[in-house]
Amino acid sequence: MATIYTDGTYFRNNPAWHEDDSAWKAGHVLTLLRRNGIAPRSLCEVGCGAGEILRTLAGELPETSFVGYEVSPMAFAISDRKAGGNLAFKFGDFLEDSAEYDVVMAIDVFEHVENYFSFLRGLRPRARFKVFHIPLELSVQNVLRASPLMHARRAVGHLHHFNRETALAALEDTGYEIVDEFYTSGRTQLGGLGWRTQLLKWPRRITYSLSPETAVRVLGGYSLMVLAT
Repeated sequence: MATIYTDGTYFRNNPAWHEDDSAWKAGHVLTLLRRNGIAPRSLCEVGCGAGEILRTLAGELPETSFVGYEVSPMAFAISDRKAGGNLAFKFGDFLEDSAEYDVVMAIDVFEHVENYFSFLRGLRPRARFKVFHIPLELSVQNVLRASPLMHARRAVGHLHHFNRETALAALEDTGYEIVDEFYTSGRTQLGGLGWRTQLLKWPRRITYSLSPETAVRVLGGYSLMVLAT
């Protein structure tokens, strides 16, 4: 599966490399950092894709130095054009480098990694704070239908699927201490979604307002933003 990021398969399936939801994700990163009083001097993103999350953050935090790592030549070609000022990009595997940062982010990343326990263990000592955004694909609806899980595997390379408990357990099992967490919902807040998702937008919103855990566990369409040390 790892070759899909270097042989052009992932780029053919996702030519925009998810740039359209990057500002939304960057906003949640800022919320997480600010509500925990974190003003990093340096911040790194592992698997930065097209670099749009970092470009957005670099504009909001001009005193912070930003670096993005990417293993896909297609994505790096897009992101590297955005370098300049307090923003730089590196082509290669972050775990093969030795640099350390105040904050390291992995935004929708470790579900793609074949051995995500080794990945998480390698990531942990490289920064004081770690920020994760993790899709929560193990909902009742997704398990009953099965097709959403297989679509995530084939179209965007998700090898592993999580709910809140298994996502946090993976971090804790690899030595992390959870500092803060909250749900995000691209399925109710972003545009450009399919008709099935559009139909579920209001049921998700209404259910979440009454019982967030029920919405996340039953209807799905949510992710988990996590701050860890």
